[in-house]
Amino acid sequence: MPEQSATSPYDALLLLSFGGPEGPDDVVPFLENVTRGRGIPRERLKEVGQHYFLFGGVSPINEQNRVLLDALRKDFAGHGLDLPVYWGNRNWAPYLTDTLREMAADGRRRIAVLATSAYASYSGCRQYREDLAAALVTLAGEGIEPPRVDKLRHYFNHPGFLDPMIDGVLASLADLPEDVREGAHLAFTTHSIPTAAADTSGPAEGHGDGGAYVAQHLDVARLVVAAVREETGIAYPWRLVYQSRSGAPHIPWLEPDICDHLETLSGENVPAVVMAPIGFVSDHMEVLYDLDTEATAKAAELGLPVRRSATVGADPRFAAAVRDLVLERAAAERGRSVERCALGALGPSHDLCPVGCCPARAPKPAAAGADSPYA
Repeated sequence: MPEQSATSPYDALLLLSFGGPEGPDDVVPFLENVTRGRGIPRERLKEVGQHYFLFGGVSPINEQNRVLLDALRKDFAGHGLDLPVYWGNRNWAPYLTDTLREMAADGRRRIAVLATSAYASYSGCRQYREDLAAALVTLAGEGIEPPRVDKLRHYFNHPGFLDPMIDGVLASLADLPEDVREGAHLAFTTHSIPTAAADTSGPAEGHGDGGAYVAQHLDVARLVVAAVREETGIAYPWRLVYQSRSGAPHIPWLEPDICDHLETLSGENVPAVVMAPIGFVSDHMEVLYDLDTEATAKAAELGLPVRRSATVGADPRFAAAVRDLVLERAAAERGRSVERCALGALGPSHDLCPVGCCPARAPKPAAAGADSPYA
């Protein structure tokens, strides 16, 4: 079969992301979108927005998505895939509903969706699916026949996602002063979420004690540590830690926080730390502020040498992994037997989110799931 038709039944790919402000005037409206329904006062949003104002009111995430779009289009074209790639955001322009409206007008009827979140959780998966469902309802209300959308599986353990992170950790270790390099500690960071959300992440049979969210991150950390050990001959000590907590103080969230962890390591006379943001696809605001600004300042206060390793971003290996994910899902939808590429102990994730996967406090319709009217 020619490779162009290997994407059937899909006639487009949608890159679905979080979105971010692109100027000072965008910051508060963007945060209003993110926190809609929570009753957070505008003055409080202005305080939260100071992180963005430090960078001119611009989040890097939109530009990083433009670069990833270009990488995906070049990779697809270079491998004979005639599959157009669109981009929509949950919280800022280009908005998801507008993009789906454009795709419907272009005649796209079956869409593969890549979310810029590699792991299972409500905020990293189901919330995207809820937004897809809401957008499809909007289109139907406008008299537009909604296309079918299929969210591609979690890719946290795909080599095309892992290998760039491994290289980033190795580069950061090599950049440390030689006299502290061998004694360095690896701090793998991801976004903290409420422990209740973590415990119910992923399929229902795996709920409890961090659920799929923690298990998947731990599996990635172990894979990176093993690869670093193979390359350097050193079994570096490590821990999974968290950052970017934003919830009420009385609600338990995943811990320890990266800054608290740096204080602990300093007290244990650890000579250096590499912070590896394995929970993030690109260097967006929570990486630039929470790690490059806040955690790095904490390390300087402690006299602790730190390096922050690179995220995957638009690495060509990641673009190739997306192509692989599209082709495997397309083959499966055509009824073909497919070999799914995944490293580590957990194996490849499901294609269709099962009932009870990453539930919300107040259930909403969600696309691309076993319980979805849009599956």
